[in-house]
Amino acid sequence: MKSPALRVANRKSTTAAFASGDLAIADATREFEFSDTDFRELAQYAYSQAGISLADSKRNLIYSRLSRRLRALGQTTFKQYRNYLSENESELENFINAISTNLTKFFREAHHFDHFRTHVAVPFVQGAHGKSGQRLRVWSAGCSTGEEPYTIAVVLKREIRNPEQHDVRILATDIDTNVIAKGAAGEYPLSSIDEVPKTYREYFQPLDGDPDATEVVMGDEVRSLISFARINLMDPWPFRGRFDAIFCRNVMIYFDGPTKSALVDRFTQQLKPGGWLYIGHSESLIGSHPGLELVGRTVYRRES
Repeated sequence: MKSPALRVANRKSTTAAFASGDLAIADATREFEFSDTDFRELAQYAYSQAGISLADSKRNLIYSRLSRRLRALGQTTFKQYRNYLSENESELENFINAISTNLTKFFREAHHFDHFRTHVAVPFVQGAHGKSGQRLRVWSAGCSTGEEPYTIAVVLKREIRNPEQHDVRILATDIDTNVIAKGAAGEYPLSSIDEVPKTYREYFQPLDGDPDATEVVMGDEVRSLISFARINLMDPWPFRGRFDAIFCRNVMIYFDGPTKSALVDRFTQQLKPGGWLYIGHSESLIGSHPGLELVGRTVYRRES
């Protein structure tokens, strides 16, 4: 049995370890030790590379997500993984994919698509009436598994019956390559269209034409409007043209105030005068953003 003095000494050493920030999580159920230093350095890396701000409340989530990478790489400690991450640029993609959270659905926050139809799609049709080659550009920034850009596409297709006569394109981007691949495939569970209005159901087809299929696939006339690509919003953007509308919804909740503010200013510059910015229902803009005005529920317009 340990003496009282030894037990006190052990408690003091534990307290000191907490104070130094190097104590591994004391949980016998954990496969790997995960110290404060491990979490802090991985969080700093996520912030510097992708602008993702990881609060302490995300610690268990990050442990769970990245433990899979340790197993895949045959590593035994998070220190090994941190060293590997810093020395192998190719691991950044796996790291970001692992810590990203992707929750979405068709017609999520439906009021945005009502607004988009009446203020973007319908005016475009009216302005393009009798003309060919008219241009319309929309960006789904943080598209996740594709439900958002496909919703945008079916709204446009419903109003613009012959988009092939015009220059209509949707750019769908995300930092996570796994969700981009799923979005590009355009295949979803049948249950995912439960909340899709009936007027748009024609664009969701049974997989392989099987009426009893439990999956649907987006029709070619819709998929042809969308280009999927990986873009890190913190990096320089690989395009110069401006957009009629930008959707960046429920993405900026992962960024801190300065990062979000700088990103919104970049979005503003990327919009055409009179263009629209749609953000998530749980998001709000911090500070002043010259040239951008709030015109509806989480809907902003670049002043013309």
